[in-house]
Amino acid sequence: MPSRLIAVLLSFFVSGGAVFAQGVRAHTRPSSAGTAVSDAQASALTLTVSTASSRLVQTWVRTAGTIDQSGKILTAAVLGRDAPLVKVGQRLRAFPPSSKSSMYQAYVTRVVPAPGGATVEAVLSGSGRQNARHYVMEIVVERGPFLAIPNEAIIEEGDRRVVYVLRAPGQYEPQEIHTGIQGELLTEIVDGLKDGDQVVTFGSFFIDAEQKLKR
Repeated sequence: MPSRLIAVLLSFFVSGGAVFAQGVRAHTRPSSAGTAVSDAQASALTLTVSTASSRLVQTWVRTAGTIDQSGKILTAAVLGRDAPLVKVGQRLRAFPPSSKSSMYQAYVTRVVPAPGGATVEAVLSGSGRQNARHYVMEIVVERGPFLAIPNEAIIEEGDRRVVYVLRAPGQYEPQEIHTGIQGELLTEIVDGLKDGDQVVTFGSFFIDAEQKLKR
């Protein structure tokens, strides 16, 4: 492993990865040249890649609801442009505001159009928390299939977003991208990548740090 990369790793663990990453990314920009990583280094860093492809992007619709006397049925209003996204059968999680650790799984069982939105009913998989009447509901909705990559592949640099693309075995190049919908796990790619491009997911920070040390 190159001595410079070892120094980066030591700095990461000594000073704290999040602070170091923020400092590096806020004051530098990637050069156009790529970064070479051997198979042994990639294995040591647990480097993984993911393919940009058409995938179903899911997001959360959050609302507030109440539970009935049985402790099983939640009712809530979803307003505005989020309402058409909610469908029967979608899963959700719910929890009382007073106890966020009490997380309950549920499914949407009924959607009734209403002025400015819709009334939604959902059934918990078990009984709700005793004496808790109000719940925060987070419904998983499908936004559609888009060219997308995992969220963890994206490095934010101010108003820019960068990924590292595998151009040849062991060769990774920085690529600026423009994004659309950011989902729970995936982000839509509007420009900068094409279907089939392979981007670094886990380990992108280390490639990014090594790239910047070249400047």
